[in-house]
Amino acid sequence: MLSISDFSEMCDLPPQTLRYYHSEGLLVPAGVDERTGYRSYTFEQVEQAMLIAVLRGTGMSVKRVRSALDEPEAAPALLQQHTAELQRERRTQDEAISNARAFFTSAPEVRLQHVAEGTVVSKVVPGPPIRARGYDWEAVDAASTAAVQDLVRVVESRGGVVSGPPWRTLAAETSQQHSQVITHEGPHWLVKVPITADDEVLTNLPCDVEVQRFEARDELSIFIPGKNTTAKHATAISRLIMYPLDAAHIDMARMRHVLHDAGVETCAAIRKLDEGNGDG
Repeated sequence: MLSISDFSEMCDLPPQTLRYYHSEGLLVPAGVDERTGYRSYTFEQVEQAMLIAVLRGTGMSVKRVRSALDEPEAAPALLQQHTAELQRERRTQDEAISNARAFFTSAPEVRLQHVAEGTVVSKVVPGPPIRARGYDWEAVDAASTAAVQDLVRVVESRGGVVSGPPWRTLAAETSQQHSQVITHEGPHWLVKVPITADDEVLTNLPCDVEVQRFEARDELSIFIPGKNTTAKHATAISRLIMYPLDAAHIDMARMRHVLHDAGVETCAAIRKLDEGNGDG
């Protein structure tokens, strides 16, 4: 029998780690002195300790290591599953690092821009409901991306050409849309894609695709890299609201979220104090 100190030295595992493995049922000592509580191990347990250390070295959870020990034939599949999870985490971390570097290299700033008039195709996109724990922007982004891809495919299949980045805006252009903005079904969005197309192309589009004329306008714009979040959305709005304007204000009802590969650009139309209502 080996004392815990001898076994610890042989396995290159600290005694506290061995005690932890004991408490988790991963490596139960061959004997425990009832009077002193001293643990003792057999030489044959060195191999089990080595296997545990190998698996734990990958970052595998205690629960998954226990499963691998209980069912050795399942160990390769468990390791593959763990590897896939680590790769997803690494991609997420790499993206977060890239976004953070972009943020601090070129901090988001509000800029004034003029957007020319043009033709856009528009489609309603169901959005997730607002919940107490926050809005699911990831679901919105996924639905918007799918809708954009569908619009682009339809337009190009009929001979039209996409002429700029797509955007989404809150669906509140009609009384029906406005009444459904916040329902148990969730807020709805309009995805819009600017295109160049002749009348024949426009008349042959599906009935669920609306053709609109986008009016030229001046906007305030701010781009924040990375995935959209409630905090980023609120930051963008805060920056836009605080931007000094002369005899004008931003029109929150005509806000656009321009969709870029690297992040979301929040744009708000500028309305002169004596200007009437416009469209989005």
